[in-house]
Amino acid sequence: MLFVTNRSMVSTSLGRRLVACLLNVSEAQRKDLLDTVAMAALYNSQGVRREETTVLNIFHDLDYSRSVITIVASIQSIREAVLSACEKACQLFDMNTHSGVHPCLGAVDLIPIYPLGEDVGVHHCANEAQAVAEELTKRVQGTSVFLFGWADEPLQRGLAQRRREMGWFKKTLDLSSIKPDMGPIPQKAFGLTGVGASPYVMNCNVTIDTKELRIGQNIAVAIRESTAGGLPGVQVLALPHEGAVEIACNVESVRGSPPCQMTTTTKWPTFSIGGEAYFHVPASLITARVADLACRHGVGIKGTALVGFTPHECKGLAELALSLGIADFWRQQHRMCM
Repeated sequence: MLFVTNRSMVSTSLGRRLVACLLNVSEAQRKDLLDTVAMAALYNSQGVRREETTVLNIFHDLDYSRSVITIVASIQSIREAVLSACEKACQLFDMNTHSGVHPCLGAVDLIPIYPLGEDVGVHHCANEAQAVAEELTKRVQGTSVFLFGWADEPLQRGLAQRRREMGWFKKTLDLSSIKPDMGPIPQKAFGLTGVGASPYVMNCNVTIDTKELRIGQNIAVAIRESTAGGLPGVQVLALPHEGAVEIACNVESVRGSPPCQMTTTTKWPTFSIGGEAYFHVPASLITARVADLACRHGVGIKGTALVGFTPHECKGLAELALSLGIADFWRQQHRMCM
């Protein structure tokens, strides 16, 4: 059976109410367990399928020992889908046995919730994130949470700032020194979970063909938003990865219009949240910038990987999956003709 998608599909009524959670868990080796977590998002404990919910993708990275499960649901359904997936992950994954080169704090490391549909604002996602955080610490005794983005009221501190405050970037960390926003002092098995809401954040990773981390670090500094001439909304880490170096980018959605001086040759994706215009840096531009900087060091690039989808892709594929009644889209997408 072959399904043919129409990328220009008109937004459905359900599509206008969609939100996404890119659930980050600290496990990649045991794919059967990752499938179990994804299925927990889709079906309740009695095996009844949740309405208006689909899992689009499971991206796993063995070197990082990290996976991202893309859950999309209506704003009315997202809370229970995410909570059930997190409960299952907490049962299956244990930070006592975790090892990987990517920084992390928790078995369920990150729960970001993003608006996709025109009728959903970031404040709606923030309400759901706060509810998820509170309920998770009640359902799974011993779990601890920090809030970020719009869910972090009233300060609305960004994820990078909150991670620094929690010690996410440290190679060794004393969990007893952490003061979570909800729950007890973090326990080693569960660690600490970040829960938040913001406009969509895309993950774009470019691998450069060298083992010299210093070169990657120089490139990361040059392209991150905080550097003069850097790319707007781009937060960057350079990490050793599969015998090379990966420039791992969080690509945040930015309010307003793309900078004119950067849009002469590349089209920048734009979209609307609550009637306000947003944009994000295209993956092609990140790849080109990294390739240029790497070339100056006499190094080539090996490739670019998107962890999941762009905002437009995420919404379009979710509408398709839900219109066809496909909950486990990550298993079925090989049957699709995109």
